[in-house]
Amino acid sequence: MSKDPSHGKGDDLAAKRCVACEEGAPKLSSEEIAGLLWKLDDWECVKKHHLTKSWEFEDFAQALAFANQVGALAEREQHHPDLFLKWGLVRAEIYTHSVDGLTEADFVLAAKIDRLKRA
Repeated sequence: MSKDPSHGKGDDLAAKRCVACEEGAPKLSSEEIAGLLWKLDDWECVKKHHLTKSWEFEDFAQALAFANQVGALAEREQHHPDLFLKWGLVRAEIYTHSVDGLTEADFVLAAKIDRLKRA
């Protein structure tokens, strides 16, 4: 039986909404980060501070189109990743700026971005 490519391991996270955090809100612990990271597709956690992932494309136009999709998603969720765009590549870095670290909202946004790529 083949796996449906429209569904991924982070779908439970992707079904949630990004919830804004106020300054001073608690960052996720190492254990909480590990518990959420395994639900994402190939995202890397850097220094328990931010998530990062890169996607390769056949040309600049495809990379730009994906970056624009991520931007529209970020606006809907009111949670904005740092994006790097160059010919054939998009890289995202996600963290909650108000707490200068990771919250559940960062994992929710990462899962939603993965869903965009699968679509």
